[in-house]
Amino acid sequence: MEPIVKLENVSKCFEKDKYVVKDINLEVKEGEFLTLLGSSGCGKTTILRMISGLEHVSVGKVYIDGVDVTELDPTKREVNTIFQNFALFPHMTVYDNIAFGLKMKHVSKDEIDKRVKKIIKLVELEGLENRLPSEISGGQQQRVAIARGIIMNPKVLLLDESLCSLDLKLKRQMQIELKKIQKRLGITFIYVTHDQDEALTMSDRIVILNHGIIEQDDTPQNIYRYPKTVFVADFIGESNIWPGIISNINKEIIGVKISDNIEFAVSKKDLDKVGDKINILIRPENIKVSSNTLKNSIEGTVKDIIYDGAISKLFIEVIDNKIFKVNTHGIVNFKENDKVFIQIEDDDIIPIRGKKHEEK
Repeated sequence: MEPIVKLENVSKCFEKDKYVVKDINLEVKEGEFLTLLGSSGCGKTTILRMISGLEHVSVGKVYIDGVDVTELDPTKREVNTIFQNFALFPHMTVYDNIAFGLKMKHVSKDEIDKRVKKIIKLVELEGLENRLPSEISGGQQQRVAIARGIIMNPKVLLLDESLCSLDLKLKRQMQIELKKIQKRLGITFIYVTHDQDEALTMSDRIVILNHGIIEQDDTPQNIYRYPKTVFVADFIGESNIWPGIISNINKEIIGVKISDNIEFAVSKKDLDKVGDKINILIRPENIKVSSNTLKNSIEGTVKDIIYDGAISKLFIEVIDNKIFKVNTHGIVNFKENDKVFIQIEDDDIIPIRGKKHEEK
C-alpha cells in the first residue's frame, strides 16, 4: 500500500552547509499515529513544517498520497496543522471557530451546520457551542482546535506540541482522548513532541531524532525495550548505561565487564569478539533489591532515596564506585547507608553498540 506521507532524502539547510535536517527518509501509513520525538533543535518541527509546506525543502521530495507536493502551496496540500497555542479566534464562539474553514470555502449553511454538529459530538463539546474560547477549559480549547482541523477532512493532521500548554493531569487525560479521537476518525496523525511519556502513550510508531537525523524508527515497545543506540537508550525513560568490554563468549551468552570486579552475562545476538567495546543498558525497574543475599547478586549501599508517589527511586553504590538507579513500587523500608543486594536477570541486560552520545 502506498504510504500517505513519504519523505525521500529530505534535508533542510538554513545556512550554507548547516543542516537542521539531514537526508531523512520516512514513510507514514494511512491511519497511523506517528510521533516525531526529540529534544529542542533536533529538527522535528522543521520536518512537520516541510510536510505542511510552511517550510521549503532544501533537498529531496515530499509526497502526500502519492503526489509530489514539494513545491506545492501550503493551502493546496490536503493537510491541517494544530499549533502549540491552538490559534483559536478569541472573538468567535466554539461553533464559529470550528465552522471557519468551511465558511472560507463557501460551503452551504446547511452542510456547515450538519458537519459542525457531527464533529462537536465526536469531540464531546456538546453544550459549549455558544461559548468563547476564554469561557472554556484548556482541554476543551484543545478539542476545539482538533475539531477545526478535522472538519476539513484532511488526509493528514499535523500536531506541533499540541498538549504542551496543559497542566500535567489534564495533559495525561488528553493524551488518552487524542488517541481515542484519532482511532475513531482513522485520520493519519503526525505528532511532534519532546515529551517521551506522551510519545510512548499515544503512538503507533515513534521516530527519534537527534541533530537532524533519525536515531531509531520503531514501535514504542521496541524503542523502550530494545533501543538501537545509546542516545535512544538514554533519551527514553530512565536507564543505567555502562560502557564495557566483551571478556568471554560462549554459545548463547557473552560476558561483559563494566569494571574490574563487575561482569554481566548478556545474550550473544550479533556481537563480535573478545576485547570489543560494548555498552549495556539496564532499566531501573528491572533491578531487584533486597536486604538479604540473592542469587548472583551484588552487594551495595543505599546512597539516596527519592519518593515519587507510585515508585521509590534508590541510588545504590556497589563495588568499584558504580551507582545503580533502582525503581521499586511504593514506599520502601530501606534508608540511607543500609547494606542491600541487587539482582539483575540476564534477559534484562540489553547490549548496545556505539559510544555514549556525549562522547561523540
